[in-house]
Amino acid sequence: MLVPRVFLTFYLFRSIVRISWGVLMTKKKIKELPKLDRPREKLEAKGAQALSDTELLAALIGSGVKGKDVLEVASSVLREIGQRVDQLDVKALREIEGIGLAKACQIAAAFELSRRYLLKERIVIREVKDVLPYIRHIAEKRQEYFVCLSLNGASEVIESRVVTVGLLDCNQVHPREVFADPIADRAASVILAHNHPSGTLEASPEDLALTKRLVKAGDLLGIKVLDHIIVTKRGYISLKQEGHL
Repeated sequence: MLVPRVFLTFYLFRSIVRISWGVLMTKKKIKELPKLDRPREKLEAKGAQALSDTELLAALIGSGVKGKDVLEVASSVLREIGQRVDQLDVKALREIEGIGLAKACQIAAAFELSRRYLLKERIVIREVKDVLPYIRHIAEKRQEYFVCLSLNGASEVIESRVVTVGLLDCNQVHPREVFADPIADRAASVILAHNHPSGTLEASPEDLALTKRLVKAGDLLGIKVLDHIIVTKRGYISLKQEGHL
């Protein structure tokens, strides 16, 4: 029986963001449970609201591994998520015993989908610090991530996306990649951001050249580049505040 994973995802995310991370280990193994009390069967019979957090995640990932059933694996994942929910990614999930690439991708995709559909309250960008929640996750990345925030005419965030990952230079970050989604979003403006894995809080000549190129492209498209922010573990700088925009 296939489980409607989108609904599973929504209930799991809503539950995780509202509860205290207490004792999540289930005492019984799944084989010891009556069939109607097993996660997927219970979900079908009673609905997602009736499942515990562990059961929701168990229904999502489907199966366990040798020596560890799906409920035990789900409990391990939930403990890990509670400790570093802001750093949830495939790499971190794969460090958990019983979670391989397929399950890690399922869980990461589920949380991202939930974030996009459940956290749709529009945030107004008034100053640089309002942008930080959207780019904080790239500060400690070992590669350079280039992020673009699409804003509407009221300076509300429509969407935040990673445009490229890798070495940042004018050849790699092309205006068509940066503006393709903002055009589809019918954005009035964008805010650009990237990280410096080196930790250097200073714009390089390449950063400044790229910014000028993107500002020019934005002007031609009618999409204003409001700022370009560089973020590291030590903090951030705004090229607008530095006088480069």
